[in-house]
Amino acid sequence: MDEQAINIRLTRDQAFVLSDWLHQVMFQSDDLEGIVQDRAVWSPIYAISGTLDKTLSEIFMPDYGPRLEAAKARLRANLYSGADDSTAPGQDTTDAPQAHQIERGTAVSHGESDQGR
Repeated sequence: MDEQAINIRLTRDQAFVLSDWLHQVMFQSDDLEGIVQDRAVWSPIYAISGTLDKTLSEIFMPDYGPRLEAAKARLRANLYSGADDSTAPGQDTTDAPQAHQIERGTAVSHGESDQGR
């Protein structure tokens, strides 16, 4: 089996919004099993979530809510304007974080106090 890592490149806004959504599904609704019945899919979901948690400082900032809404607004605007690049103009794609494989159940949460959620 080929275990070579695969890099996924996201803009910071994409990563932030995806991180929030994953947090909602995985930790607040406890509905991951309802959404994703095949537990084999949970491994990459936890790996992505854990990597985002380690990478994004925004999830710990006191103005989390306004930052999230601003990121969502920018993504919606880009989506409807036809922009489909996964990297921002001029962004160096060589420094995109690599996915880290973690065991199910050990993903880092968004903080004990939910930081403004």
